[in-house]
Amino acid sequence: MSRGAPQDQELVGPGAPGRWSRGAPPPSGPVVPVLVFPPDLVFRADQRSGPRQLLTLYNPTGAALRFRVLCTAPAKYRVFDAEGYVRAQSCIDIVIRHVAPIPSNYDVQDRFRIELSEEGAEGRVVGRKDISSVLRAPAYPLQLQAQQDSAPHPGPPAWTPPPAARHLQKNAPPQLATSSFFLFLLTGIVSVAFLLLPLQDELGSQLPQVLHVSLGQKLVAAYVLGLLTMVFLRA
Repeated sequence: MSRGAPQDQELVGPGAPGRWSRGAPPPSGPVVPVLVFPPDLVFRADQRSGPRQLLTLYNPTGAALRFRVLCTAPAKYRVFDAEGYVRAQSCIDIVIRHVAPIPSNYDVQDRFRIELSEEGAEGRVVGRKDISSVLRAPAYPLQLQAQQDSAPHPGPPAWTPPPAARHLQKNAPPQLATSSFFLFLLTGIVSVAFLLLPLQDELGSQLPQVLHVSLGQKLVAAYVLGLLTMVFLRA
């Protein structure tokens, strides 16, 4: 599936140019886990709004971190906010759009890298993670899809009422979607509450010890919040 990738990766989107090499040494000192969702990016050439993905980056630490998004093929992608800061114990959404959805790029595997560094222009890199990216061909030719969308569909005469079964089928999904929305919303509120609570070993907090949570609980809450974000975007 892969046709090879350049040796160096460049910064994607606006900002100062940057490069990294696969042979670069790992960061010295404590390493911060780079938590992203989804773990791999799969673009579809037949997406109506254009092939794009939402990448969620989490910061489980107690300090703000600077992030950079790099890629092996920067000319094929557009990343909104390729550089910036993610606040302590918070997350940020990064929109990545594939700008070259042509047949020659189908099934070509590219690679993104997320770098986290300490706050400041010369901050030390404390974490990095590689993410694979691939563009999938449409399920059927786009030309055939356009013909089917533009072809007139025969329907009942204007004076003919719709069948009862069709009426129930149209009305059932909104009720189910409404109940699911409130369930997902409640789960998201609980996850955000976990992310805002202090860690067990955090000093100076005015909250009682019973409201202090572990780092593992924060990571689970961040992962659940990322899943809910994808559900709301695809709804």
